[in-house]
Amino acid sequence: MPSFPSGFRFGAATAAYQIEGAAHEDGRGDSIWDTFCRVPGVIENGDTGDVACDHYHRWREDVDLMVALGLESYRFSISWPRVQPDGAGPLNPAGVRFYRRLVEELVERGIEPVATLYHWDLPQPLQDAGGWANRDTAERFAEYAQHMARELGDLVRTWITHNEPWVVTFPGHAQGRFAPGVRDWPTALAVSHHLLLSHGLARPALPGSVGITLNLSPVHAAVPGEEEAARLYDGHLNRWFLDPVLRGAYPEDVLALFERRVGPIEAIRDGDLEVISRPIDFLGVNYYFPSRVRADARAEPLGVAFVDGPPPLTAMGWEVEPEGLYELLVRLHRDYAIPMAITENGAAFDDPPAGDGIVEDPDRVAYLEGHLDAVARAIEAGVDVRRYFAWSLMDNFEWSRGYAKRFGIVHVDYETQRRTIKRSGVWYRDLIARTRDARRPD
Repeated sequence: MPSFPSGFRFGAATAAYQIEGAAHEDGRGDSIWDTFCRVPGVIENGDTGDVACDHYHRWREDVDLMVALGLESYRFSISWPRVQPDGAGPLNPAGVRFYRRLVEELVERGIEPVATLYHWDLPQPLQDAGGWANRDTAERFAEYAQHMARELGDLVRTWITHNEPWVVTFPGHAQGRFAPGVRDWPTALAVSHHLLLSHGLARPALPGSVGITLNLSPVHAAVPGEEEAARLYDGHLNRWFLDPVLRGAYPEDVLALFERRVGPIEAIRDGDLEVISRPIDFLGVNYYFPSRVRADARAEPLGVAFVDGPPPLTAMGWEVEPEGLYELLVRLHRDYAIPMAITENGAAFDDPPAGDGIVEDPDRVAYLEGHLDAVARAIEAGVDVRRYFAWSLMDNFEWSRGYAKRFGIVHVDYETQRRTIKRSGVWYRDLIARTRDARRPD
């Protein structure tokens, strides 16, 4: 059994739009994902998050599940349009009350609440005013952070400002695959800067431990001799967000490439990087698979193309490679020397139907076992990792894939909303229990 130090906590993660439902109840406003889901053909099967897992009404049942799984920590996100429908102005009392009751219950039952302020669901009125391409949205985000700190800060002591700004930036604003569906590289680069600026502006308002979550992976050349392609893609995926936050500067090679091929990034102003690089307490790491790339002059503006990894693959077509997580953690420790939390790690597989009250998902068990072993080995090598959050607590709305892909350690029957713990959930529960037992003095 892998060994984890005292103070290390095991948890699971979710995101508001993916599980809450109740999209039009109790004063919640539209988000960009509500709008995007209404565009024909962009979401598999025409699915939406209108109902999702109905967590808004079933949250007590879901906390019971967390207790049954032995979770020590729960990472959730706050729906900005639920608590502040216009993205500015007065708060929605019903929305604030929902999160207040949730965190009260978590604390009462011994589970650490970890709140993510932004998991991609921008209030639609802010998008109508320009969205993240508008510098004013960064100011509105800082005000939203102040509101949440005032309303929940006595109970929530660990905060994450943003989840995966890379995804918001590039799939959302350069490729148009995710909300808000924009396809414009100059806009995307302004968005990336304003997301990071909003993180820095929000930082002083948040009590306790504060971090940001980035989707990161080691990058390898798929073709021998194309290490330059790997270096550029690493700059695009990893360093473009790591360096401003942790070093106070954009990576010079990627900045030069973007300015040469896309144009000057006029969003960057004097003093912004000092704000962006305000000290944080931890880095949230979302890891799913390593990146393999090759040079491709047709792939503008980077000149780099992504190459699918070898099997075994998940149902998303993602390579299963726990060693990539070990490599990533060691690299982050070496280059940035910051405490870390694995804020997402998990896999979608084609699970069988529930039988005898359980879903047998041996591939997911093996995935979790391999990746948690990689975390334990990284800790043994001196890397400061303090949390692990399995993605996801339950099957949910998987963005452009709708309900077609299942990541949960708990199965959800979307017609009945019945929850069933999968074999992976049982395995995870038992690992947590064994780790607790091993920590107890004789």
